[in-house]
Amino acid sequence: MFEKFLRGLLAPSPAPLPETEARLALTALLVRVARADHHYSEPEVDRIDRVLMQRYGLSPFEAAKLRVEAETLESEAPDTVRFTRALKEAVPIEERTALMQALWSVALADGDRASEEEQLLRMVARLLGLTDPENALARQRAARGAE
Repeated sequence: MFEKFLRGLLAPSPAPLPETEARLALTALLVRVARADHHYSEPEVDRIDRVLMQRYGLSPFEAAKLRVEAETLESEAPDTVRFTRALKEAVPIEERTALMQALWSVALADGDRASEEEQLLRMVARLLGLTDPENALARQRAARGAE
């Protein structure tokens, strides 16, 4: 279903993603973070939907539809590194901290700060070109519920 999208995304030098594909890739990364501890919980699903509604102005139905598509894409996407690098090209630097905050908010949604999620998010922050202090600030804002 997503074969062409993944082929382009995983190319040695991926082209910048169009807006709709960037949304799908971001959502798949949110899903990957939620699944990192092998427990994809209802609070995480709800948080992903809220992030999508807030970030993109989607209705609850549209957010859920995008999330379901992203769940399929995430299960087919083999490589977090290339996946995240493609997002880096699609998201301007000034928006990456907000993206990191959204990712942390999903990881923290179930009330459990799992080491698997933390390791993944540290790697993602580096791949997005964020510093450790920027990543820590995004985590703190997510923990406080700031948007």
